[in-house]
Amino acid sequence: MLNMAFLTNSWLSSFNQPSLCITVAVFLHYFLLAAFTWMCLESVHFYFALVKVFNVYVPKYILKCCIAGWGMPAIVITIVLIVNKDFYGNGSHSESNLFSNFCWIQENTVFYISVVAYIFSVFLTNTAMFITVLLQIHSVKSRTQRRSRFWKR
Repeated sequence: MLNMAFLTNSWLSSFNQPSLCITVAVFLHYFLLAAFTWMCLESVHFYFALVKVFNVYVPKYILKCCIAGWGMPAIVITIVLIVNKDFYGNGSHSESNLFSNFCWIQENTVFYISVVAYIFSVFLTNTAMFITVLLQIHSVKSRTQRRSRFWKR
């Protein structure tokens, strides 16, 4: 859906309909955040699978992942829309090209908070999970090597 929203964005913005442009920008923003949220949930699942291998039963795990994966971006979008729906709009990147219009976030502060900070927090979470998983794999490997040396003696 992110690809579809992105690829049709320029074409839909050429109709010069503000409500259509806001809708397209909201869909693009939502699906971008949803993609990164699901990437973050994959790293959490990776952590559960490799670090917390045993005794990790989370009731209704898939339902909770779906609520987080689709709900967190919806909360961000709802907050932006409640504050001011005109943060979304049609921005032209060059005056010479008629098809350079693109429906997206028009306010830089809103962009940095609702996109860049969100993606940066996902990046930090993924990095922390990755380092934790690497440390776990390294400790398991070193324990296995110590056992094998012990049995060789």
